[in-house]
Amino acid sequence: MEIIILLIGISVFVATSFLLTFIWAVRSGQYEDEYTPSVRMLFDGTETKKENESG
Repeated sequence: MEIIILLIGISVFVATSFLLTFIWAVRSGQYEDEYTPSVRMLFDGTETKKENESG
């Protein structure tokens, strides 16, 4: 019976640490840009051409 209490305590600690890490990631801006990474390969190299033409 003591091991169940210990395992519940450890699982609550691990779950709380994952929740705090997730909240920290959201507040620090890790999930702000969801569109650009999915289409970045489609526009690869266009920025370099624009820079060469104007400069």
